[in-house]
Order: sequence, then C-alpha cells, then structure tokens
Amino acid sequence: MPEMVADLPPGEREEHALPAMSFLQHLEELRRRLIYSIIAVGVGFFFCWGYASRIYALMQKPIIDVLRAHHLPDKLVFLSPTEPFNLYLKIGLMAGIFVASPFVLYQVWMFISPGLYRNEKRYVFPFMGSTILLFVAGAIFGYKVVYPQALNFLIEYGGQFQPMITIGEYTDLFLTIILGLGLIFELPILVFFLALMGVVSAGWMWRNLRYSILGIFTVAAIVTPTTDILNMCLFAAPMVILYVLSIGIAYIVHPKQRRARRERQGK
Repeated sequence: MPEMVADLPPGEREEHALPAMSFLQHLEELRRRLIYSIIAVGVGFFFCWGYASRIYALMQKPIIDVLRAHHLPDKLVFLSPTEPFNLYLKIGLMAGIFVASPFVLYQVWMFISPGLYRNEKRYVFPFMGSTILLFVAGAIFGYKVVYPQALNFLIEYGGQFQPMITIGEYTDLFLTIILGLGLIFELPILVFFLALMGVVSAGWMWRNLRYSILGIFTVAAIVTPTTDILNMCLFAAPMVILYVLSIGIAYIVHPKQRRARRERQGK
C-alpha cells in the first residue's frame, strides 16, 4: 500500500498518508480497545440475563414445534439441579455479546483504522452495518429454514424411540447451527479485508471457483447435523451465493482496481 501513496499527486500524498505508530503504541491501543469491549459485553450480559428465560423460549421454539408435530412430549429435560442456572448464564452471555456487538465492532474498526488511508475510513459505517446485517441474515436463515428442517429429519429418523432431549445438548446444537451460519454469512466481510490488503483478487477467486464450491460443500457436509443431501444443500447454497458476491466485492476494493480508478479520474 505505500507504493499507492507514491503514485498520488504530491498534494494528495499528505491526505492519504498513514499515521506512524510504534509497536508499543499498537499494544496500548489494542489493550484499550479490549477493555472497552469487555466492559460493553459485561453491561450487555447483565442486561440480557434478566431476559434469559424469554430468550430461551424463542430458542426452543423450533424443537417444541417439531415435537408437537410428531405428537411427542414437548418438554426439554435437565440432569443436574445447576444446569438451568448455568444455562441462563450462558444465554445471558451470548445475548450480551450480540447486543454489544455494534460497539465491539466499532472498537475493532478503531484499532485497524490507523492502518488505512483517510479516504478508506469512510467504510466504518458500511462495515459495521453490513457485518451485523449479514450475521443476522445468516442466523435468521438458520432459525427459519435450516434448523427446523434438520430437527424434523432427526426426530422423524428416530421415530421408534422416545426422545429425552436435555437443555444442554439442545442448546449446543442450536448455537452450533445458528452461530455457524451467522459466521458463514460474514464471508463477504472477510473477503473485503483480504482484497483491501491485496491478499486475494477477484481473478484468483474466479479461477478457483470450482475448488471453492467443492470446499463449500465439504464444509456444509461437516457442519450439517444430519446426513441427508437436502440439508447439506441448504447449508451450501447461500455459501455459494455469498462467494460469488464476494468476487464482486474483491474486484471493487482490490488495490489494483482502486489505483486504476484514480488514474482514470486523473485524466
């Protein structure tokens, strides 16, 4: 990226120059951002802990609906007296992290922004908005589409047995699917930063499309809690779409394309 500054007209070099920070200054900045983020998560945890039972009611709705559809008892069980209390602590923490995520993402951006050009710092609000939007979209997709289908398959497959589903096992499965899909939907954000730094390019991603699709279906097969092809495809389809979308993002933000746009504007 320094050579990009050298290519700019002298009057614009100062505007796009990167501020210099020593290694110790970077560590101090990282420590400060981490402290702010931990405090925000703590505040979110104490706020959400009071609503943990309501939050879990939404979390267990998919399994309750599936159990009722198969005319089975719709109560989850626990095996230890402390399990419900620990569960609500866990739910409060996870919900607190989600509530505090905009502030935490802002701290992440404030940490990396000194390494960006001034004209690139305008990406802060699109970065935060798109990160939250994509994660929520992935979580909703899992909650509304993938997870109910997977639960229905699993309960129907074990139809000859009486299910006794514990709250701990169900919560782990729920978080694996919902958080997993939420993180998978962050692929365009990851590609944005990799392309911004010149690590990947749109051409490289397009040339490796077939291998990427193979990798996507491999990941989907590992993450999917069931063994049927339908659920694997439900996982893989949005990942393929996001990968293709990421190719366009990589083309827009790659250093070569940004340099080419500046040269065209300078003519």
